[in-house]
Amino acid sequence: MGDVKLFRTWSSPYALRVVWALKLKGIEYETIYEDLANKSSLLLEYNPVHKKVPVLLHNGMPICESLVILEYIDETWNTTTRFLPEDSLARATARFWSKFNDEQLVTSVFKAYASQGVEQEEAKSPALKNLDTVEKQLIGKKFFSGETIGFLDLVFGWIANYLEIFEETSGIKLLDEDRFPLIMTWKDNFSNIPMIKESWPDREKLVIKFRVMREHFLSVAAAK
Repeated sequence: MGDVKLFRTWSSPYALRVVWALKLKGIEYETIYEDLANKSSLLLEYNPVHKKVPVLLHNGMPICESLVILEYIDETWNTTTRFLPEDSLARATARFWSKFNDEQLVTSVFKAYASQGVEQEEAKSPALKNLDTVEKQLIGKKFFSGETIGFLDLVFGWIANYLEIFEETSGIKLLDEDRFPLIMTWKDNFSNIPMIKESWPDREKLVIKFRVMREHFLSVAAAK
């Protein structure tokens, strides 16, 4: 197995994906918490391009970017728990939807969260449309990957916790049970997996952090 270290922050949903993957695989690792306002020399050394977390260090070799790390974990520790399917088309499809999450869904939700008034209402529509697209991926499934948790569940996992935090701290409502019944059911199934449930950051701390962060974004936007 070798020496495994994970550079992360306590609140990063991207780092949390990696935490889930390591726990589900039964991999022992050391957590190194980073303060992104005062980045360590090790973080800058191991991720000189983006200078951000998460970074997985395996036997002294760094792997950066959460999606890349998930695939590395899956391929390196080939246990009975597999995240990506064996079929090449299914693997390509999973990669497509993972990029959709990171590049479209997260971006649209964050834009709604970090705005207010008319701008927030305008941002709400594309966020809801992207969630509609996600809802369709769960038709006939317990998890995004089928009957068991897989790669896309780890990728979309932030929805099960962080989306509610975005809603509470911004006053916007996105995840409606009538419109998104499959996501809501998946959310319960995913959150009740013990290794997922035990890994969530403290909710009160998240609310405080994201409320302060939103106020910062709004003040910066107002100053322009």
